[in-house]
Amino acid sequence: MHILVVEDKRSLAGHLGRALEGEGYSVTLAYDGEEALRLGKTGAYDVMLLDLMLPRVDGLTVIRKMREDRLRTQAIIVSARDTMNDIVHGLDAGADDYLTKPFALDVLLAKVRAAARRVPAQTPQMLQFQDLILRPHQYELQRGSRLATLTRTECILLTVLMRRARSVVPHAVLLEEGWSGDADVSFDSLYVLIRALRAKITHPGEVELLHTIRGVGYSLRSDTC
Repeated sequence: MHILVVEDKRSLAGHLGRALEGEGYSVTLAYDGEEALRLGKTGAYDVMLLDLMLPRVDGLTVIRKMREDRLRTQAIIVSARDTMNDIVHGLDAGADDYLTKPFALDVLLAKVRAAARRVPAQTPQMLQFQDLILRPHQYELQRGSRLATLTRTECILLTVLMRRARSVVPHAVLLEEGWSGDADVSFDSLYVLIRALRAKITHPGEVELLHTIRGVGYSLRSDTC
């Protein structure tokens, strides 16, 4: 899940970014409305959190222009403007939710989870990270000229990791995605699947891409942890 955080106060933007990454999301920060429009119009983001009082282009204009371009990114306004008219105008402009400042972080995270549930589940034809290619419909992994066949669960886990490349994906998220919330599945099962997946991703002499973040989860990245 890719989230765009648009907030001109850099300390707050950084705080939100770290909190969201801690939940396993991939996060990009933008500090003004012009940058938000440029990034938002790529269609690369599932959820956007944005302030209304932004430099260059205000938040309402950002949402209106994205909706005019038929971009359906889930948009949550996070603003100090807290009157009934402000909330109504924000929702009418195309926002999907509205949160007033100051806010409790737990409430914001809950709203993000709710927005994520509204994002249509789509399986891409291909995902790529560095020289690693995944074709989910074929359950096929490619690294350079080398091909490997994946099991269904390996394919699901790798899809999650590639969608959140460079972020840390917690154990709980992988267990939920890979086994559909089966309460009987243990961390040992996840460990075994990740070990098998790592062996298919990286052969001797190749750069390691799948890293263990001890006590937290796993991360797909090209640098060492």
